[in-house]
Amino acid sequence: MRTRRGPRAPTSHLPSPVFLALLVVTAAGATLLALGGGLSVLRAGAVLTVLGGWAVSLCLHELSHAVVALRGGDTSVREKGYLTLDPRRYADPLLSLGLPVLLLAVGGVPLPGGAVWIDRNQLRSRWVDSAVSVAGPVVNLVLAVVLALLVSTVAMPLPLAGVLSWLALVQVLAFLLNLLPVPGLDGWGVLDPHLSAATRRTAAQVRPFAPLLLFAVLISSSRVSGVLFDVADAVFTAVGGSTVLAGLGQGLFLFWR
Repeated sequence: MRTRRGPRAPTSHLPSPVFLALLVVTAAGATLLALGGGLSVLRAGAVLTVLGGWAVSLCLHELSHAVVALRGGDTSVREKGYLTLDPRRYADPLLSLGLPVLLLAVGGVPLPGGAVWIDRNQLRSRWVDSAVSVAGPVVNLVLAVVLALLVSTVAMPLPLAGVLSWLALVQVLAFLLNLLPVPGLDGWGVLDPHLSAATRRTAAQVRPFAPLLLFAVLISSSRVSGVLFDVADAVFTAVGGSTVLAGLGQGLFLFWR
């Protein structure tokens, strides 16, 4: 007797093909760096590794927001597909994934964009709301520590060590930038639930362009960007990273500058 199958098991917990493709791109770049070759090959490997790795970290960053929101009461993140690591599910894939990758490639500044929409009315408290915002930057810091430890404990060719070190420093930069109290960034999201309604309305009006304005300031002002990189270097060194290796990786990645 044939038994009737039940409903198909949900797959919202499975990584999307797009995320897996980003992992493949990152691995391909790392392979080019490991195998070595001419300068053009190393530069191509650096670009693939950094941009692919940055895109992967963006997906993990947004996943952390969704996971904390789910545990905090917002069950809508499951139906929206935010737990699949699929950037196509984001509110605006171009601005949430494409623009941050472009900004990193052009200016070397890892400025993430807003990606997942959280139903904050479902969250249990203002402190949970703040925790949802801080979860993303924490993931960037954890990735920086993991990459720094990988470079320091695993024997690898110098170009690969340099590029992974630069990618780790990029994660530190993302951690610091995201914690700035600027509307549209996670640092503001931590504060927002505890502010007055009038302040929140004003912030909502400038939120769409405030991060881009910050990017413009960082690119145009060497003094401001210098302070940011000095702090990032200090944090990076504290977690075991090598700024010398990161400088080598940065040179391979931003070879056109």
